[in-house]
This record gives sequence, structure tokens and C-alpha cells, in this order.
Amino acid sequence: MNAILVLNAGSSSIKFAAFERGGDPGQAALLLRGRVAQAANGTELVARGAHGEELARSFTASPDPFDPRAALDAAVDWIGSRFSPTQLGAIGHRVVHGGTRYSAPARLTPQVLGDLHALEPLAPLHQPYNLLAIEMAAARWPQLPQVACFDTAFHSTQPAVAQAFALPRAITEGGVRRYGFHGLSYEYVASRLSTVLGLAGRGKVIIAHLGSGASLCALADGRSVASTMGFSALDGLPMGTRCGALDPGVVLYLLQHLKMDAAEVSDLLYKRSGLLGVSGISADMRSLLQSGDAHAAEAVDLFVYRIACEIGALAAALGGLDALVFTAGIGEHAPAIRARVSRACAWLGATLDSEANDRGARLIHGSASRVQIAVVPTDEEKMIAMHTLALCGPA
Repeated sequence: MNAILVLNAGSSSIKFAAFERGGDPGQAALLLRGRVAQAANGTELVARGAHGEELARSFTASPDPFDPRAALDAAVDWIGSRFSPTQLGAIGHRVVHGGTRYSAPARLTPQVLGDLHALEPLAPLHQPYNLLAIEMAAARWPQLPQVACFDTAFHSTQPAVAQAFALPRAITEGGVRRYGFHGLSYEYVASRLSTVLGLAGRGKVIIAHLGSGASLCALADGRSVASTMGFSALDGLPMGTRCGALDPGVVLYLLQHLKMDAAEVSDLLYKRSGLLGVSGISADMRSLLQSGDAHAAEAVDLFVYRIACEIGALAAALGGLDALVFTAGIGEHAPAIRARVSRACAWLGATLDSEANDRGARLIHGSASRVQIAVVPTDEEKMIAMHTLALCGPA
């Protein structure tokens, strides 16, 4: 065995996977996948095989908040117990921000790692943990090549006008522009569109990546032309705990009149806003949909409203719409949200097949719909494995 290991490290969970290192990057077969995440009163590690069979489940009790370093330790230790060093061939990582320099996956070197550390202020909720995973993996398996795969890279095809803010040119040239995120998810889903949608998959498509982090991406001929996330992963749609698009004057008000400092504002916008902030109950869409609380309903209403508005904006950027595709946790598993968003897009010619939607079919548009509507599961880890195999070569 010569496996590709994938680490997808964040501030609230560590996802990992292993794929068989074959000759064709597109045929990298899943061996196992797992996750270390916060559970009630502690942290839980769960790993499953290629067919969903449970390989491991462990719980570490702790009254403290989720500790990404401890979670990475747990993941790396379990992987080390499963694979000998000679059974691993390379390690691929999700790195949220590649800046203007990295528009494609890159083999990690000290120079590359230094460049990526310099980008931490642009993605403070993600980048430090992505890089911590790289450093911990290098300490555990120093002989293995490592590859960084960037969430921003997929959006490098956007035209300059879609990337620009109306700021003085010197600031723009200093790197303050729209980057876009969730690129690995969009790239994987884009690779599946022709199979799922036929010719429409190469047309004017909007992908809705709806999860605890949420965004939309407009694609023409499979390439990103516009997205809702911009300079940071705060922009665009309301998310689990992130605010989404916000009048910059609100930030000035928080600083100048409520006398919050930068750290307090960051904590508010990244961790205490979004669905959690509006509902006062939960950041989890499942809990909100099951709740009878009026504030929970308000949070869901706002989420759907903003998605519908942004779909309209992206359809304008595309000059029309051939297909709407749902993916990620909410997009794949919440038919009620898909139904409400689709109904809000009726003016674009979208008509839902409610029965197909409720049973979780791949294609969920009605027979009279001028817009195809689909559900396509995403697989960031598979995309990372494919890039890693392409850069490091077959076994």
C-alpha cells in the first residue's frame, strides 16, 4: 500500500482521509475518512472505511473549548497507528488562502510555508490551523512530500472587475481585493457537472455551497467568474456563526461608538453572528428548522433571503442561468432549504419537483423548469488527493 493522506484542519474540526495512490489522479480510491470534532463535554474521533464501516470511535472528556492542536494530535496518532511510515506516499492539505501568488496547488517548502504564514491575517479563523497541520505532519513524517491546495485558487479565473473593490489603487495593488473561498469544493463539484447535467454543466451555473460556512459561485464553462465571498471568508451569505455581507459603517460604529477593540469586533463577526447571532439558539440549521422559536425562524428566513438575492446578482453576472446546484452539509441534507431557495428563484425559470427534492434525488427540477436544479455531494478531500497525486506522481 502507498497511500495519499489528506488533512483538512480547521478551528472547530479536523477532517482526514486516505486514498490509494494509483496512476490516474482522478481514480484515487478512498481507503478511509474520519473527523475529530467537538462533542458534548469533550472531543470525539470517528473514522470509517471506504464503505462506511466504523473503524474507530473514541471520546476524550474535557470541560475546555475545542483545542485544534490536541485534535490534530489525536488524528495524527490514530493515522500513525493505522499506517506505517512506508505505507504513506504523500500528504495533501487544505489551505484556505493562497493570496495572489498561489493560484495552483504547490509542493511545500520553507519558502512556501513562510509565504502562507504571512497570509494569516487574511484568514484568521482558518489559515493558522491549516498551517499547524502542515507543521505537525512534517514533524511526524519528515520523509513525506507535502502539498498545499488552496481554497482561493479556483477563483483566480475571475475577471479583474469581479475581483476589485472601489478603493485607492495602491491599496488594491497591496492585495486588498476579492479572492473567493470554498474553491476546492467548487472545483470538485464543477468536475461532476457534465456527468450530472449534460451540456448545461458547461453553461451558466450557480453552485450553492451551503454549510456552516456558506457561499455561492457563478461558473461559465466550468470556470469561476464571480463569487459571494470576497477579501475574507466573512463576506456574502450569513453563515453558522459568521455575519456575511455587512455595511463597513457597522464596523466603524462598533469601533467608534460601542468602543469595541479589533479583537472584540473579530470575535463578534466570526464567532457570535450569523445563524447563531440572529436566532440566539444555535448555529446548526437542523436545530433551527426543528425549533418553534420565532427567532430561529427569523434566522432561517434571513439565510434564504440572502441566498435568493445573491443568486439574482450572480445570474446578472452570468447573463442568465442554466443550472442551480446545491452542495455541502445544508445544501445536500436540508430539502426544506433547497425548496425555499428554489421557489425564490421562480422568476429565473426554476421550478422544483417537490417529490424528487424530498427523497434526495440528484436532479430535483420539475419537467417545465427552464433551469436545471441538482444536488451534487462535494468531496474536498478527494480533490486534495487528486492534486497531491498529480504533483507527487503515482506510487
